[in-house]
Amino acid sequence: MSLFLSLFLSLIVAFFLHTAAFAQGGAAQTERLAPTEYFYIDEQGSHRVLDASSLVYRTLVGEMAVAEQDFELAAVTFIELAQDTDDARFAERAFRLAMAEQDINLGVQAAQLWAQLDPDNPDARASALALEASTGETEGMAHTLRQRIEVASDKEQAVAQAMGIVSRMVDPFLALEVFEAALPADVRDLMVTHMALADLAWAAQEPERAADEAAAALQRDPDSEAAAMRVLEYGLAVDPDQAFVAAGNYARNHPQSRQLHLMLVNRLVDYDRHRDALSLLDDMSEHNPEDFDLMFIEAEVYRQGGDYEQAKALLHEYIEVQTQRRLTVDDAVSTALSRISDARLALVQIAEQQGDFPEAIRQLDLIEEPDFAFQARVHRAVLEGRMGQMEKAQKTLDTAGARSTQDEVIIELTRASIYHEAGQLEKAIEVLERADRQMPDTPEIKYDLGMLHVQNKNDGKFEVLMREIIELDPEHANAYNALGYIYADQNRNLAEAQNLLEHAMELEPDNPYVLDSVGWYLYRVGDLEAAFEYLARSYEQLPAADVAAHLGEVLWVKGRKDEAMQVWQEGYANEPDNETLQETLERFGVRL
Repeated sequence: MSLFLSLFLSLIVAFFLHTAAFAQGGAAQTERLAPTEYFYIDEQGSHRVLDASSLVYRTLVGEMAVAEQDFELAAVTFIELAQDTDDARFAERAFRLAMAEQDINLGVQAAQLWAQLDPDNPDARASALALEASTGETEGMAHTLRQRIEVASDKEQAVAQAMGIVSRMVDPFLALEVFEAALPADVRDLMVTHMALADLAWAAQEPERAADEAAAALQRDPDSEAAAMRVLEYGLAVDPDQAFVAAGNYARNHPQSRQLHLMLVNRLVDYDRHRDALSLLDDMSEHNPEDFDLMFIEAEVYRQGGDYEQAKALLHEYIEVQTQRRLTVDDAVSTALSRISDARLALVQIAEQQGDFPEAIRQLDLIEEPDFAFQARVHRAVLEGRMGQMEKAQKTLDTAGARSTQDEVIIELTRASIYHEAGQLEKAIEVLERADRQMPDTPEIKYDLGMLHVQNKNDGKFEVLMREIIELDPEHANAYNALGYIYADQNRNLAEAQNLLEHAMELEPDNPYVLDSVGWYLYRVGDLEAAFEYLARSYEQLPAADVAAHLGEVLWVKGRKDEAMQVWQEGYANEPDNETLQETLERFGVRL
């Protein structure tokens, strides 16, 4: 039986089950309609009856459109079915599909119909209100929410429900505006209100407001761990020292607040305050002596702080503890084995950082968990390649035990990476060209092969591969970005570069690589202010040498040479051999 026929028959079966469910859906509907009949009004105003066969066909049209990822057609089809049958489930299906298509206007139509057909469904009404507001109709939404809060007997629940509705809005700035307009004076100082305002302000990129509201929430409820976590997270963007003090005070007064404690440990490590993190972990262990996972976390803090010997000692102790649990606690076998594997991988990471590849391989070989077997073999091959044992690395990959096509893709990508890292660019290209012939519909292989062709100065093959990826996967942001960047970098096809990069931005607006490419394109077309904005945003997320080269060049051309030198020095410290940075410094005659 063909795949299409199989899908067709399964849809028919699913439909008749669906129709039977409709027939049993409620007393009012059963009284109105026969089990397989729905009334509708045609264009001439005549009442007609739809029989089951026509519904089958139209439902199949919708479901086949979903299978083909034509969500717009599917949404329109289900809206029409909802209108003809008065069944809210068709409208809800249309709403979900419109959102998948990111079609706000179609989503509003579906959500309004859903709410009309199922007026007691809070999700339906919330979705309709949120999308209406996203199209600019905010006054009605704020008025409706305010009325709901004013008449509610449980004010806190009403505020939380209002928050749930506005949080669905597409525009976070509008969401904050609508929520504030919906708040009566008597709920403005509730703890739940401050919490909601903190989250909405953070989403709207107002960190100071978010931090203030989080602090107010904690003041209203000094025992709230959720509020304390927001005080820390939002406060770090405003005043890190104050945020750490406030979170530390909460931790001391609430020794059992595990989530806050672990979050505080992570943030302290992020700010290179390893001693403070270790002290906090000691306090946690004192209050929770049976929490052995704290030992693993402590080892990670030591590792990130550069104390590898102490980290290794703790990891070996942790492995012993989990081994004993595995032997003595019946329900701990699977979790203990997984945690031992995590500890082994941490030891692998330390050995790599110390340049002890044989020890890293030894730890990989000690991993027993079956789910890690493939990962361990592939990692072993990488390490063997770094040791110069190329033939051994290839044999390890050949015996890695691929269980799926995706595993086979990983093996070939790793094989090429090993050759590339060893300086054998032509061999790496040969590997991926063979893999591309064997698995021609694999974007990952085409993308890595394209990047290798760029390094090999073969832009023609690179362009062909990027276009093949876009044809295979129209939402592959990296392909749009790579092709657009190459055009911008080479100062050619700038109109097409703009189109490609705009598409990449639509797909991944916060991707630092895309932001870098857009900034570089804007520099090429002479818009220095916009170029600086995008490159600065990219560098904040990704302080890589390539981005430093671009940002520094824009600063230099703008006359801000001291700042340019500082950025270039940071990039050089991170990656002194970066070709883009070296070429930039040479072109401007700068020596660091």
